[in-house]
Amino acid sequence: MEASYNIFSYYYDDLTRNINYRELAKYLDILIKKYSGKENGILLDLACGTGSISEEMSTLGYDVIGVDNSEEMLNQAIEKKFDSGLNIQYICQDMREIDMFGTIDITICMLDSINHLNSLEDVNRVFSKVSLFSEPDGLFIFDVNTKYKHEKVLANNVFIYETDDVYCVWENSYREETDEVNINLDFFERNGNMYKRYSESLSERAYDIADLDKALIDNKFEILAHYDGFSLNPPYNQSERIVFVARKVK
Repeated sequence: MEASYNIFSYYYDDLTRNINYRELAKYLDILIKKYSGKENGILLDLACGTGSISEEMSTLGYDVIGVDNSEEMLNQAIEKKFDSGLNIQYICQDMREIDMFGTIDITICMLDSINHLNSLEDVNRVFSKVSLFSEPDGLFIFDVNTKYKHEKVLANNVFIYETDDVYCVWENSYREETDEVNINLDFFERNGNMYKRYSESLSERAYDIADLDKALIDNKFEILAHYDGFSLNPPYNQSERIVFVARKVK
């Protein structure tokens, strides 16, 4: 199941200010041009969240469709669209059940959204849908958090985030047998001299690269590259994030 981000959606942008979406979009643009040779095209931003990547990809000239299962996240994305005036189409759909009006040139699914799927069966459902709506030679680019990151970085750790408006306690619980991290979020929203508390729970599961490669191949993709994080370097045993680049087989 995908993460809902119902409460998190209101604080997501403030708490992810460390992500440089403009540089991430430029990185994706490099990969797209490297492996497709196409200029722009129709781009599906799967699990688009609050639309930050959709906005940047649209600015680069892509015809963007953003899909997310959280109405609250999409409300934030639509507010950005009204402010920017960019021509982005947003659709509320479960990424395991996407239903497009036509075919897609490029699909991206970023910031460990695939990790929020609970099983390889769900992964295959997503890959099958992406394959179904991909143009022949269409690209599929996504990233995942690795088992190393789950075990050594996220693990059973607690992280604290604070902005002018909210204080967030992020508490992880790691299950080695499933490579799953259960995440409990407590938000303390400032209201004058008082704080109001909200809570939400999420989970992420790490997958073997080989299992994800097999799922891609089984769903008519060829694997073009794996990269360490948002770089052009190959993964290594301490990679925390791996980017996959695949192409739909004709």
